Amino acid sequence: MADAPWIFRTYAGHSSAQASNALYRQNLAAGQTGLSIAFDLPTQCGYDPDDAIARPEVGKVGVPIASIDDMHALFEGIPLDQMNTSMTINGTAIWLLALYVGVARERGTDQRALRGTIQNDIVKEYLARGTYIFPPAPSLDLIAESYEYCVAHMPQWNPSNVCSYHLQEAGATPVQELAFALADALGVLDRVAARQRVDDAAFQQCVGRVSFFVNAGMRFVEEMCKMRAFTRMWDALCRERYGVTDPKLRQFRYGVQVNSLGLTEQQPENNAWRILIEALGVTLSKDARCRALQLPTWNEALSLPRPWDQQWSLRLQQVLAFETDLLEYGDLFTGNPVIEAKVTALVDGATAELAKIEAMGGITGAIDTGYCKKELVRSMAARMGRIERGEQIVVGVNKYVEALPSPLVGGSDGGVFHADPAAGDAARAAVAATRARRDPARAAAAVAALVDAATRGAPIMEASIACALARVTTGEWAQALRDVWGEYRAETGIAGASIGGASDDWQALRTRVLARVDATGRRPRLLVGKPGLDGHSNGAEVIAVAARDAGFEVIYAGIRVSAAAIAQTAVQEAVDLVGLSILSGSHLELASAVVDELRARGGGDIPVVIGGTVPAHDHAELLRRGVSRVFTPADYKLSDIVGALLDLCC
Repeated sequence: MADAPWIFRTYAGHSSAQASNALYRQNLAAGQTGLSIAFDLPTQCGYDPDDAIARPEVGKVGVPIASIDDMHALFEGIPLDQMNTSMTINGTAIWLLALYVGVARERGTDQRALRGTIQNDIVKEYLARGTYIFPPAPSLDLIAESYEYCVAHMPQWNPSNVCSYHLQEAGATPVQELAFALADALGVLDRVAARQRVDDAAFQQCVGRVSFFVNAGMRFVEEMCKMRAFTRMWDALCRERYGVTDPKLRQFRYGVQVNSLGLTEQQPENNAWRILIEALGVTLSKDARCRALQLPTWNEALSLPRPWDQQWSLRLQQVLAFETDLLEYGDLFTGNPVIEAKVTALVDGATAELAKIEAMGGITGAIDTGYCKKELVRSMAARMGRIERGEQIVVGVNKYVEALPSPLVGGSDGGVFHADPAAGDAARAAVAATRARRDPARAAAAVAALVDAATRGAPIMEASIACALARVTTGEWAQALRDVWGEYRAETGIAGASIGGASDDWQALRTRVLARVDATGRRPRLLVGKPGLDGHSNGAEVIAVAARDAGFEVIYAGIRVSAAAIAQTAVQEAVDLVGLSILSGSHLELASAVVDELRARGGGDIPVVIGGTVPAHDHAELLRRGVSRVFTPADYKLSDIVGALLDLCC
């Protein structure tokens, strides 16, 4: 008898709650068996859509949720007690869970019947994704409270999803992905234990509710071995560190989105095969098979996916599960000496790395010292260097680059998603309507109770649910807690990393930089800026490291810097060039804002370049608005990019 397949998901959300609801219902009708909710950056970072910093980002990378009314619209016609819902949310995770519970209560649905996951992994936000809000201590307490609450009141809900996906996207090797993710999970469970708010039986249930969200790349044999190593190490840690005796509570339960880092703008049709190969790494081995799988789309390096693109990725899962005989057999690899040797090597390497992190005081110590972030930047720099030198082949990028035009990008829309320009106005109108019809006294009292609980160090989940039911907004909830705990800025991690090697291209570039130093009396000065709420910093970090390797002086303050602050720094530091990294789809608005702020401060002659996921149809408009050069993922050769930056400095 064949095994049941994994949960089929597509990661989706855009424009508005109503539009996203229609998409979810369409995907469920097409055979999707679980929901995976993508939220926009204001929702992820704790801002309402009418906040000034949020305006360019509303509805761009996910659905805006500003209140329980939006949550009702998002799940209209979808029975919560029959759905397995995954919410990719971190800094505001406990708030989105409170909104979900609030919807269930207002519908009369028993919250104990709710099934799903909140990602709720703040560690990887500090290291790779950037949607953190509060400092590590209160953030880890929020995650610990999620476990305490869910075990008591939502026993089918995963309170967090330890997410190594973004670690690999940030350059992590398999050993680093294993070690950093396991250290993250141990940090959460140690925090739960230290709080002493659950008894031993409940703590063991907390261990059993830990789930993981992993990445699977192109080296699918190594990735499959990584998953077998994860299962082996997690079982041992649960048994030896926490004394868990029930094998079911020691299971390594994981969902997957396969690797997006390796998807290419060049010859994007090849991405379909890459996605299939990556899916094999987490489905072939029955003993380490994923419980849920969502796949990126062929055009992810070009833009957000369209509904048809998501359907194509869903069909891939269905073909794999139902047309092949994959689910009819036991594990194909148990006892294989090649596989066993590779798994053992990964376990040994990750165990040594885990011990190093433990010696720093665990994952929080490794965050505070910047160790993990620096290691990820180094690994990403090494990867980019291998690609540039041709040591790591990427078909269509550094080998077999000649190709016929792709028919997939030949349609009227160019094969890319176009955001609804009215989404922001609709979201702002919706939150204004919620504020207009709520009871102001009830909302104010709910916020006051939330602040009181947070100030006393008491649990805040019930207070958050009360806020949700009182129509408190996402921005109001987050600001109340910012006022108590403050905000946090993570390490950039660029110190000590290196990309430029000793090749002729890099040596020639360094010679050009030295000639400019001789002519001007100082090194060329580059300001790397991350405006807006986008926390994907890999590109910014790689460019910062590469430019410094070439001899530039580089100023980089990390993520979420306002356009005004970028312009002020550029003028004060007399930089020769401003480089912006934007991957959220808000490049037109944010680049224009930086250019305007520079002009207002007398820095209108400072060239501005932009890099990121920028569709070709926007390039001319960016140039018209004052941007000097646009770089996309097709520009992979770093010595050429830095050389172009040097040209603009002269």
